[in-house]
Amino acid sequence: MQTLARFRSQPLALWRGYGALATRNLPFTALQFPMFEALKLRLQDWRRKKRGLPTGDAGNKSDKDMPLLERGLVTGLAAGSAGSIAAVVTTPIDVVKTRIMLAAADSFAKQSSPSAFADQSAKSSVKAATGAAKDVAKDAVDAIKSGRVSDALGKAIGSGGKHQSSMEIAREIVSKHGYAGLWRGGALRAVWTFLGSGLYLGVYETGRVYLSRRRGTTDD
Repeated sequence: MQTLARFRSQPLALWRGYGALATRNLPFTALQFPMFEALKLRLQDWRRKKRGLPTGDAGNKSDKDMPLLERGLVTGLAAGSAGSIAAVVTTPIDVVKTRIMLAAADSFAKQSSPSAFADQSAKSSVKAATGAAKDVAKDAVDAIKSGRVSDALGKAIGSGGKHQSSMEIAREIVSKHGYAGLWRGGALRAVWTFLGSGLYLGVYETGRVYLSRRRGTTDD
């Protein structure tokens, strides 16, 4: 609720970074599932070969020879391995996507910060109480006319209202941290994707095969 409150003035900003999110998820899924299916078939054939059972198409027509728990473990290992590879490959897109979303949250957090409003109100009250508001305004105008703060003010206004594109953010990361900066967090992303993909697809496959066998139908 606190996060949603930050975007009251511009709720569509909650979708900022969606393009980068789709750009990451599309290649991730396109890489993960073909690799997952290929690895799963290879691991299943390897297990059948060790037990002297048919492999290839003959073995894939029915998986009733493979124990349920083993089927789930093989599927989980294949899914986790494929997911971790896809995660590493798409890490640069994920880094850019995260920067875009964090920038949106930070900009609205600063705009809606209670402390900012409190500071502004306190300053206004002090100026009104001391009668120095006109003097402060005059000094500010003189400073702007003399050009002392015009450049800084222009930069502040420009940076605050401009939304950087994905390519601009990527170039900024490369300029500050080198190309290695685009892969920052890739190892951690690979680990949690391995665990997440392995768990959900392994459990799904185990449940699917269990229900299929319980009904007396084929596993395919």
